[in-house]
Amino acid sequence: MLTASSCLMVLPLLTAAPQADTAALRVEVDSSRREVVVTAGPFRIAHMPQGMDHGQMHQMEGTTSPLLRFEWPIEAWFRGFELEVSDANGKQLDQRLVHHMNVMNFDRRQLLYPAVERMVAAGSETGTVIVPKSIGMPMRPGYRLGMYVAWNNTGDADIEGAYLRVRLKWSPKNLSPRPLDVLPLYMDVSFLEIGETDSYDLPPGRSTKSYEFTLPVGGRMLAAGGHMHDYGEFVQLEDATTGKVIVRLVAQKDAEGRLLKVPTKYFGITGDGIRLREGRRYRVRADYDNPESETIPDGAMGLMAAAFVPDDYSKWPVLDPNDPNILKDIAALEKIGKPAAEHKH
Repeated sequence: MLTASSCLMVLPLLTAAPQADTAALRVEVDSSRREVVVTAGPFRIAHMPQGMDHGQMHQMEGTTSPLLRFEWPIEAWFRGFELEVSDANGKQLDQRLVHHMNVMNFDRRQLLYPAVERMVAAGSETGTVIVPKSIGMPMRPGYRLGMYVAWNNTGDADIEGAYLRVRLKWSPKNLSPRPLDVLPLYMDVSFLEIGETDSYDLPPGRSTKSYEFTLPVGGRMLAAGGHMHDYGEFVQLEDATTGKVIVRLVAQKDAEGRLLKVPTKYFGITGDGIRLREGRRYRVRADYDNPESETIPDGAMGLMAAAFVPDDYSKWPVLDPNDPNILKDIAALEKIGKPAAEHKH
């Protein structure tokens, strides 16, 4: 419940997606809990038919929401998030219904890719994420944000009237001592080009996929989390020159290889974090072990996202709203969750 000192902003949003044609989005600032609470819905969450894999599932209508836009309302440091899913009566549902969820900041660019900032990248295996008050992502009122969610309903029936609540946790602007500014470092093993999907086909047996990049600005990595699909073994960051493993996030799975969790690791709690150097070549890598006898179309992802402190913030690329790649990225995000007929230019 909001306190008297809290402010409230409501942003109605209508979409053309069949599963969310009455969906609205509401933004509340809960000052007592220091949360920006984003509630979206109602949604119809389509179930996955027997024998269908997740790659095929996310081609169906009703399995991915459209892009839902809103504005960040306050000056603060963003420091974590928590997801909640409920039914039409307010009953809490299993968080694992969320296959993955992304929050984008359309006013800041990524470091490695000419695309808008992925402020939050979470999966069903992520759980609650919160960093110490000593660090945070600087946020200003009016930042244009957007989010979407891909669902993971493996039950026997569709779920009608579901709501997603995202609690974005923040530290106040007058916090003393002042938090250290961090920015998200997003690394994807399947980056092809802007606007293309980052899921890829998963072959039978053991497989490895990786992506190499040269870091434009050095800095310190204070925390890292990851996202994978079923049968994922680990996602890791390596020095591409020496092969040294810098960070490895080992997936936790059940007896059948179904993904349960990819851990978040914190490196800056008692120390200075992990040093990454400007101009050095790095590699992000994801390993899988698929026990199925056939390839699973779009069955894999491999992402790592880190809280990163640049040595020189002036070297962070500024978002150019007229950059063709930025425009292509935004156009691709606008297509999410819409019928294929609406994807034509």
